[in-house]
Amino acid sequence: MYDKNNAFLTLLDIEYPLILGGMAWVGTAKLAAAVSEAGGLGTIGAGGMTPDILRSEIERIRTMTDKRFAVNLMLLNPHIDELVDICLKEGVEVFIFGAGNPGKYIKRVKENHRIIMAVVASETLALRLEREGIDAIIGEGMECGGHIGSLTTMTLIPKLVRTLTIPVVAAGGIATPEQVQASFVLGAKGVQIGTRFIASDECEAHENYKHQIIKSKIRDTVITGGRLGHPARSIKTKFTRKLGKLEYESPEEVERLLMGSLRKAFQTGNEEDSVFMAGQSVGLIDEIKPVKDIIEELFSTEKIQDEYKDTVVESAKE
Repeated sequence: MYDKNNAFLTLLDIEYPLILGGMAWVGTAKLAAAVSEAGGLGTIGAGGMTPDILRSEIERIRTMTDKRFAVNLMLLNPHIDELVDICLKEGVEVFIFGAGNPGKYIKRVKENHRIIMAVVASETLALRLEREGIDAIIGEGMECGGHIGSLTTMTLIPKLVRTLTIPVVAAGGIATPEQVQASFVLGAKGVQIGTRFIASDECEAHENYKHQIIKSKIRDTVITGGRLGHPARSIKTKFTRKLGKLEYESPEEVERLLMGSLRKAFQTGNEEDSVFMAGQSVGLIDEIKPVKDIIEELFSTEKIQDEYKDTVVESAKE
């Protein structure tokens, strides 16, 4: 399926070329530790965290695993400078930046001998970051959950692979073994997956969040926030329909309603005031499983080959 000596695996020294997507609130120490223990790169999602919360999560993950993990840092977080300082002080080995240009941090992170990656939605920023010394690029297609760009994974990844010399990681809408293999065919050296791991035993999100994932179909996500300048994908609910309507009538009211809505989804699972961020891959997920089982299935070439063989046999009969 993939070259086990590829540059991405060598860079991170992990068993599977897999990164846990840096999901705000959902990406806790427990979920990140489970992914690292199973052979991937677990990621603490520091999106909406304060410095004290991030420090606590870093301390907590070290009680659960001695394997490498990453911290995903959203550049829109008002505490971003302090969060970077904490990661450096606490010895975090892998930094993943999102929602902007992390150029100002690259030199400092590299001088401290840490690995740095960034999530991008276009080749322009990716090329600039490569020139500034970033270690790898995560290309995220608009099929992803949360904040989105305008390009699909199928289009973005080949362009990044042709443009860059550093490893490219595919992200956005990936949740099955077939999609993982397709990512490598497109030239990616690894995959980043978020939504699939919400529906896992180790995820600490409210059970209703998990059931929202497994009951949804591929057309059951919606994009809101476009008129506010930050489009994001989440599961369709009465609340998101309300937000979509209010975008055109009262943007200020939308901003008010969005405050704390991700935290509420994680903590209470209340459909009346929560935003359940998730990618289009929800329609491909129908079971809550242990993280280890999910990862082994994602990288099971035998499963793909068996399904392909059955398809060929059925086609021949026709």
